[in-house]
Amino acid sequence: MNKTLLVLIFTNFLHAELILEITQGTEDPYRVALVRFEGNENISKDINEVIRNNLTRSGEFKIFGNDDLISYPSDATQVIFNDFKILDIDYLIIGKIVEEGASISVVYEIYDINKRKKIRTSTVFGIPNRNRQLSHYISDGIYEEITGIKGISSTKILYVTEKDNFNLVIADADGSNEQVLLKSKDPIISPSWSPDSKKVAYVSFETGMAKVYIQNIASGQRELAIENPSQISSPSWSPDGKFLSLTMYQDGNAEIYILNLKNKKLTRLTNHYSIDTESSWSPKGSKIIFTSGRSGSPQIYELNLKRSNSKPKRLTFDGNYNAKGSYLPDDDGIVFVHRENSNFQIAIKYFDENYVRPLTQAQLDESPSISPNGNVIVYAIKDEGMGLLAGITLSGVKFRLPAKKGAVREPAWSGFLR
Repeated sequence: MNKTLLVLIFTNFLHAELILEITQGTEDPYRVALVRFEGNENISKDINEVIRNNLTRSGEFKIFGNDDLISYPSDATQVIFNDFKILDIDYLIIGKIVEEGASISVVYEIYDINKRKKIRTSTVFGIPNRNRQLSHYISDGIYEEITGIKGISSTKILYVTEKDNFNLVIADADGSNEQVLLKSKDPIISPSWSPDSKKVAYVSFETGMAKVYIQNIASGQRELAIENPSQISSPSWSPDGKFLSLTMYQDGNAEIYILNLKNKKLTRLTNHYSIDTESSWSPKGSKIIFTSGRSGSPQIYELNLKRSNSKPKRLTFDGNYNAKGSYLPDDDGIVFVHRENSNFQIAIKYFDENYVRPLTQAQLDESPSISPNGNVIVYAIKDEGMGLLAGITLSGVKFRLPAKKGAVREPAWSGFLR
């Protein structure tokens, strides 16, 4: 596994898109010819633009359009490999848009120029006026075929914005199609996706106390996760969607509990006079990590749920502050907020290594969330007083664009949506 990580930064416009600007790409990107798809000219232009932006944004691709090419094939009989070989093109993408009544589909093909053969033919179905989502699916297919890693263009990002009100917002991974799920004059924190990405859990202070709500994204219907007089925070879904781990203050001290969402039964996991909070499940649901001050400073501990009377195992030892941890999707390490001296940075620790890898250099980075393919980590950052979302990828790319209004924080990445 490649363990080289790079940085990207997102910015938010409250009624626009999260916009990304590439400031550093990989030294040797895939050179891909993207020929404008055959069919409706306007639809083709829109689809190709989104695909180009998705692949370029990853930093792993250099895209060549019609204006850069010698020939523009629309099917296999028109492909002349030497026309692309002379331009040092690695891959060729062609496609055809098919409109039938109220339905639309795209058949696209990928050619390996060096091997001089077609390596993929796929059909993606969509509906009129939803060309962006169809384009994301095509982008994911191209990305996976060429890199071997499942694409994330069709996933979603959840985050909180603050300008006059607090807003819980959902958007495409590229920042488009923003939808405000909840608007409140009171703070909203700790959003968390259900494993099927159909619901979100979050903490709201609308009652004057921290309470966890669960909201259906499609219907907007929401409810308290549990009726309880205590302060409740830091919800995290189990991989099977049947449980939430929570931080509760039932006896005046912050402890980790598991809530059975069907029968509302609570199971207490920790019992210590220090603060235990910010729990997160392992990919298979057999373990939980959490932040605890039981060693004298915030550190990350792991609890094995399959063993009775299991005692918390300390995972972090470097630095005087390690918190807000999450497992990598392959369960080969954790990502967390790490403080060395006075700077709060995003860091990673692989379980086969005995040291921490700081990934960022800013003074106040927080709230890391991992993409479902494990290839990108988004997090919140303050830059000149402005709230941004930032991220780290395996690709060797940096993105940055300062926010012009509002603040954005608390990012959470959805799972795969198809």
